[in-house]
Formats: sequence, C-alpha cells, structure tokens
Amino acid sequence: MALQIEKIKKSKISDVDFNNLKFGQVFTDHMFECDYENGAWQTPKIRPYQALAFDPSAKVFHYGQAVFEGMKAYKDENNDVWLFRPDQNQERINKSAERLDMPAFPKEYFFEGLTELLKLDKEWVQKGEGNALYIRPFVIATENCVSASASTNYKFMIICSPVQAYYAGEVRVQIADKYSRSANGGVGYAKAAGNYAASFYPAKLAAEQGYQQVLWTDASNHEYLEEAGTMNVFFRVNDTLLTAPTSERILDGVTRKSIIQFAEDKGIKVEVRPIKVTEIVEAAKNGELLEMFGAGTAAVISPILGFAHKDEKFELPKVENSYASFIKKSLTDIQRNLAEDKFGWRFKVQ
Repeated sequence: MALQIEKIKKSKISDVDFNNLKFGQVFTDHMFECDYENGAWQTPKIRPYQALAFDPSAKVFHYGQAVFEGMKAYKDENNDVWLFRPDQNQERINKSAERLDMPAFPKEYFFEGLTELLKLDKEWVQKGEGNALYIRPFVIATENCVSASASTNYKFMIICSPVQAYYAGEVRVQIADKYSRSANGGVGYAKAAGNYAASFYPAKLAAEQGYQQVLWTDASNHEYLEEAGTMNVFFRVNDTLLTAPTSERILDGVTRKSIIQFAEDKGIKVEVRPIKVTEIVEAAKNGELLEMFGAGTAAVISPILGFAHKDEKFELPKVENSYASFIKKSLTDIQRNLAEDKFGWRFKVQ
C-alpha cells in the first residue's frame, strides 16, 4: 500500500488539558482518509486533522449511507501502545457497510492506516488507569447527486480522541414498550449512523422521566429484552449471567463476546438465549435479579442500578464482589497489558 503521509508542522497537544476531557470533543493531530472513486479505493492518506468540504448534494446528507466503529488504544508503563481485538472492528465495519450497499474497505489498508496513524499520534495516548485514545473509523457516501440510490463515491476515515475513564453517573433504565431500536430484516445488527439517530427521541422521553437509558425490546410485541441504550446488556439472575443472542436486530458487540468468553473461562455460568421482560421483572420481585449492566467500548461495563417497566419501578441490591466490577477490572487489565492475555486479544502497535 502506497500510504501518503503529511505531518503537522506543530502539534496542538500542549494546548490540551488531559485532566479535564469531555468525551469525544478533543481530537489528535492527524487523520486517515481514503476515497472510493471509479469503482476502486484510491491512494490512502494521513494528513493533519482538519475540516472537510462537501457538496450540499453529497448523498450522506440525503440518504444516510454512513457506518462507523468504536475502538480504543491503551498505553502501558513501557510506553507501548495496544489495541483490543481490532480484527473484530475491521470485520464488523465491512459487515455494516455491506448492509448499506457500501464497498468493503481492504483489511491491509485498515491496519496499515490505523497503525501508522497511532504511531504518529502516540503521545496522545495517555498512560494511567481510565485513560485511552478513542478511535472512530467511519465511512460516508460522497457522490454529488440526490437520486434515491446507493452512492458511487465514498470516503473512509479514522479520527482519534483522547478520553478519560467513562463515568456516566448512576444509570437507571426504562424498558421500552412503544418505540423500537430495530426490527427483523432491518439494519439493527449494523453500526449504521441512522440507528443511533432514531434512538435519541425515545432516550429523551426516558430522560424526562428520570432514566438515563432505554432498555430496548423486540419490535413485534415488546416481549423480549435486547439492548440497553447503545450497549449490549447482561442480567445476573442468582449466579447465572444472561444475555440475548445476536440477531438481525442486535449488534454483535466486541465487549459482549469478550465478556461471554471471559466469564465462561472463569467458571461463571452464562446463558445466551431470548430473555422475556416478565422473567426479569419476576426475578427482581423475588430478589433473584442481582445485577444488570451494559457492555460497550466506551464504558466497557456500565452497571444499571434500577429499571422501570410500565408503572412499576425496581431497584437492584448492592452486591459485594459483583460480576460487573470483577469482569470490568479483568478486561481493562488485559487491555492495558497489566494481566496475561490468554485469549490473544491484545494487538501491539509497532
């Protein structure tokens, strides 16, 4: 791959207060981009982070052809930089792109572009617990045309943002019984931008009632539990960890599959199966529902302290030695090169 690199003249890193970062608002010195034109991906480039210019008729603005990924890079005490299962993100962005009739991005372009970008902006990856570099690969439709059809031109990009420990405060959720995140035959399993746009209004309504997230249910009858906000969701009933199976509606989360594999390795019973709302409500009523937590790249694991279903409200007990805290620490220790990686999940940037 003939990667073209244009370096910045002067880094802006000295202007950044790394102790007071707002998630996703500060970006590193460089960005990666590659255009798809005339049926082929062109020469990829790394250049200084900057604004882009688009024609008002670019198809991304009109038909929403846009997919993305979320990843993190970590720096250990030896100043080495590590990624966590990046092959999964590379595969998934192409799976998402295929569903929106967008061209697959070559694996070698993805990895060489990503590693060269991280080597250039290595100083932006801060050491220490909770610190990371959030990485956002994405693809958008750029053809200048408002006909209702798939674009002929696309732009693939990677931008990076330094972040601190993700803390969203106390999280309580409202179980959805009207709005849906996705339906069979739709794009729920893809990280399509429109999936997230469509979730904002129901999330706002829930927030107005004091809930931080919506716990999504199936679109047919709102009978089965599926995802929590923008994360996969787990339930601990007694000492068994439950989570819904992936499907056309549910994102195949990298953190989700890592939690399942890690928990099973540690002897924790895991059941991946459809979970009825009534089952979890009943478990909460009889004291068997011990934990609920969301799983995703940003927070790794986000404990859920309570939930509402229709007119009923439930608070979860405070559990010592919770599965959530144990699994979160174990996964973050692997990510930050503080523990053995028996699963081969770490990827060294070199």
